[in-house]
Amino acid sequence: MRMSTKAVALATALGIVLGAPPAAQAYVVPRHAVNICQSASFYDNYDSASGPYGLKRVLEYGNKIGHTPGAHPVYNGWAATFDFGPNDWGYMRIECIGGYDSW
Repeated sequence: MRMSTKAVALATALGIVLGAPPAAQAYVVPRHAVNICQSASFYDNYDSASGPYGLKRVLEYGNKIGHTPGAHPVYNGWAATFDFGPNDWGYMRIECIGGYDSW
C-alpha cells in the first residue's frame, strides 16, 4: 500500500508538470518606424523557396510601420513588419524601413 501511494503521488506530480500549459510567449511590440521608399510592396507571407507571396497592398513613403531589429525575422531582405494603418503584419523590404522611433 505504501508503495502504491508513492507511485500515485509521483505519477500525479509528473502529470501536473507534464500537463501544465507552456509558459506565456513573450511578444515583442514593434518599434515605430516609417516606410522610407517611394513605395513598398507589402506581402501577406514569406516562403523560403519562392519568396514573398500574397500582395496585400503598396505602402507609400512615410506610412507608419513597425519592426524590431533582432526580434522580428528578416528572410533574404524581407522583414516581418507591422502596418499601423490597418493594424496587420506582413513582409516588406528591410531597406525600406527607417526613421525608427520618429513618431
